Amino acid sequence: MTATDPALTALAQGWCALSLLHGKIETRVERALQAGHGLSSREYSLLDVLSRQHNGPGGHLQMKQVADAVVLSQSATTRLVTRLEDRGLLTRYLCDTDRRGIYTDVTEAGLALLEAARPTNDRALRTALDEASLVPELAPLVRVVEERQVPA
Repeated sequence: MTATDPALTALAQGWCALSLLHGKIETRVERALQAGHGLSSREYSLLDVLSRQHNGPGGHLQMKQVADAVVLSQSATTRLVTRLEDRGLLTRYLCDTDRRGIYTDVTEAGLALLEAARPTNDRALRTALDEASLVPELAPLVRVVEERQVPA
């Protein structure tokens, strides 16, 4: 392939469109969550992921799993957890069966903030997707995102 290969150009254009869509969504959601709840989109994502944990085998995520779920490095995830713990939104504790394992739970205050922020997140996401659907290069990607919705 050369730099002028049509397939490479289409691939690069597709990647640029995907990156643009992500950026538009991230910016819209970030602004809405910050303005309405004092949360970054990463903080919201972390609270959301951790709120889905449950008691029992395999119910709690290890920090590496949390890092993978919020698409951050382990060190960045640890810093994020520490910030939210300092705000009283999370707690950390040692695993009963493996003292090397550290788990994180969302506190009642964290759950309340998450529930208050969820409609804001959803509205911002919907607005960003609606706006992006009007851009011809982004409309096909928006359709893909909308088709991937999991029924409640």
